[in-house]
Amino acid sequence: MEHQKNFDRKPAEEFVEKLVKLNRTAKTVKGGRRMSFSALTVVGDRKGRIGFGFGKANDVTEAIRKSLDKAKSSLITLPMKNGTIPHDMIGKYKSSEVLLKPACPGTGIIAGGAVRAVMDAAGITDVISKSQGSRTAVNVVRATFDAAAKLMDAKSVAQARGKSINDLWG
Repeated sequence: MEHQKNFDRKPAEEFVEKLVKLNRTAKTVKGGRRMSFSALTVVGDRKGRIGFGFGKANDVTEAIRKSLDKAKSSLITLPMKNGTIPHDMIGKYKSSEVLLKPACPGTGIIAGGAVRAVMDAAGITDVISKSQGSRTAVNVVRATFDAAAKLMDAKSVAQARGKSINDLWG
């Protein structure tokens, strides 16, 4: 019997996977310390689709795999305009606050570790950000995703107002 390859399947979408934070916790039991790991990852296709996931397991690779699976199942679309975001926005989650501002071409990603990972995975090349309040990586990523979810592109603004894009921009 000859082995047949299935060529009509779509190729898996190519995602950029970034590990933002890997944490080791220890639980003291009768026999000593039991180690556990948690991983925070961000995935993106560099075309505006991004997601994040948080996974916990007893070994590192399993925690990372779990977090990547969760990240791929929770994708959102980030509107992009010439390699940056369309307008400035503040995202909040608990006591973390992230300000995202558009930047002109050539500026680069001016952001801290967690926000930089999200923007890089999304494919944004120029943005300015400021993180305020709690600097916990998980909360900063959630605040960044809150800001990204609230961003609007010109088409959605025009539809919400019941006008055409030409009416908005003159």
